[in-house]
Amino acid sequence: MTLFSSSPSKILHRLAAGAAAATLALSASAAHAQQGSSIVIQGKDNWLFPGWGSLTQVDTRGIDASTQLVRETRDALAAKGIQLEVLVLPDKTLFYQDKLPDGKALSPEVKRRYQTIQDKLKAAGIATFDDEAVLRRLKDGGQDVFYRTDQHWTQAAADATADALAQRIRQDVKTLAGKPGTGLTLGSVFNERRYGDLAELFLSPEQRKQAGRETFTVRRQAENQSLLDDAPAPVHVTGHSMVQPYFGFPQKLSNALDRPVSVNWKPGNVGHWIMLLEYLESPAFKQNKPQVLVWQMFEPTYAQGPDAKGLWDNASIMSADAWRGRMQAAIGK
Repeated sequence: MTLFSSSPSKILHRLAAGAAAATLALSASAAHAQQGSSIVIQGKDNWLFPGWGSLTQVDTRGIDASTQLVRETRDALAAKGIQLEVLVLPDKTLFYQDKLPDGKALSPEVKRRYQTIQDKLKAAGIATFDDEAVLRRLKDGGQDVFYRTDQHWTQAAADATADALAQRIRQDVKTLAGKPGTGLTLGSVFNERRYGDLAELFLSPEQRKQAGRETFTVRRQAENQSLLDDAPAPVHVTGHSMVQPYFGFPQKLSNALDRPVSVNWKPGNVGHWIMLLEYLESPAFKQNKPQVLVWQMFEPTYAQGPDAKGLWDNASIMSADAWRGRMQAAIGK
């Protein structure tokens, strides 16, 4: 497990890995692209989209089953005084449907999929918020929310989501543990030109040249923050590569909450189920249980349960009952 504190020295370690590490995210998913489909959808104006999700079908039963497991996790955490906040990130195609190639379009069901998930979570009483609406406002204001040749969000989108999540956390938890002044001071930003991960990993040299590089915005480490390295984190984020420090999300969340934030994540197709277990079963959780646990998921894969063979990495696969047992044992310890 890769576990990062929001302390700047540890975030800088991740930033120093730079573009090469960022391009690894979800790369293993390509091996599970649907037969007969393209690994990358090459759209208009050199926009690229992941090709391993359905543009037309929604697994409603899978959404219901996943929501039940999330509900059980919420209840187990609540029994230990831990607030669960579920962060479902919307799919890139929702915001750039006009960039899909001719002959490819989202079905009405897929267009509503994110809201379907939100409705299920809210009906179950699970704390969440509508990040699609947050990012829609940002895009309507003229800012891109995903990179053109990459599957990841922009720093503007990560910042806006972190602000919205901080507002939700403060609504649900009236008094955060820790001391004011222990959150991160945000540093200045710099730009780097490179290929996005979809172009770098999956296009031929000729296709990559045609797609071109684009500008990624990265936040520098703020000065004079080293004394905060050992401050305990009352908020922990577990998820995939969207929440890695390279894109600025945990730093912005720490700044908005004015408290330390820790994060564990992995690239590839391991999925959000195993990432939560890795954290719950870790010494970090046992030694310093958070006041708030943010569980980040992704709209296109929300319906995939822990037993989604052929979709998650083989080492991540287990039955729902096995996952449930490990979750309850880890939280109950």
